[in-house]
Amino acid sequence: MRRPGLIVAPLTPFTSDLNVDERSLRRQIDYVVRDCAATMVVAAGVETQEYTYLSLEARKALIRSTVEYADGRVPVMVGITHPSFRTAIELAHEAEKLGAAALQLLAPLRPFAGAPMRADLVGYFEKISFETSLPLTLYLNPGPGADVSIPDTIALAKLPRVQFIKESSRDLARVSRLIVEIDRAGHAQYFTTMQMLLASVELGGAGATMPPPAAEIARSIIEAFVAKDFDRAAQLQLQFALFPGKWMHYGLAPTMKAAMNLIGVPVGDPYPPYAPIAGDDLAALAAYLKSTVLAPRVAAAAAA
Repeated sequence: MRRPGLIVAPLTPFTSDLNVDERSLRRQIDYVVRDCAATMVVAAGVETQEYTYLSLEARKALIRSTVEYADGRVPVMVGITHPSFRTAIELAHEAEKLGAAALQLLAPLRPFAGAPMRADLVGYFEKISFETSLPLTLYLNPGPGADVSIPDTIALAKLPRVQFIKESSRDLARVSRLIVEIDRAGHAQYFTTMQMLLASVELGGAGATMPPPAAEIARSIIEAFVAKDFDRAAQLQLQFALFPGKWMHYGLAPTMKAAMNLIGVPVGDPYPPYAPIAGDDLAALAAYLKSTVLAPRVAAAAAA
């Protein structure tokens, strides 16, 4: 049995003048590598990382900093999603120069509206693959990206350069089928998300992608699973039943930033104008985290 992978997307901390807070970012990446046991780190590639608010040069700087602070301890997957195909290629070349291990790319929306056809999707990923030697991650997240059907996802997974897939849905029927037709079939490694972690690895999926501090809970689930303590793994998985869902009306980035602040790894507030979790909702989040594996960190942060 292979050990499930845990790909972690560090949150982006901002200073009061809305630049990236480098000191906070470095501290967070140390936490992600050391305490979450990330097997790979994502640089500026997941919407929770709030990279879309950055200029192109600021995004490149965030990618460079992430690679620098990971310091070779874990490989780095660089997000190259951008409305401009030329800019995506530019980011891919930058990632290669920095020593990235892989690229991540949202299944693209058509800029002129309408759902992309399979030929659109395959052509897009083939064009990217012609421009880089790095393996590609197909990032499936309807909304910011296209809603890709099961047959089209399988077709993309069969492209030689597509070696990883990040699935954002919580649809067990979809996930189980794609694990069989993609991962077990040997086309690409298929990663899901926090709510699907245990179910997907039990079915033979490769692991999951998520931000911290959810990743520290995921680490505990993976460790229990590898030790074949399936009862404990199931109890730990239930910690994702309420977190982050109960606070998702704020959004995933605000919820995870609030949780990071509560465990003593401060990452600040979400990018304005979006509000941080506060008041009774923040107190409820703190109380809930005290019932999870993060409890010792919450207590230590509160006492500090």
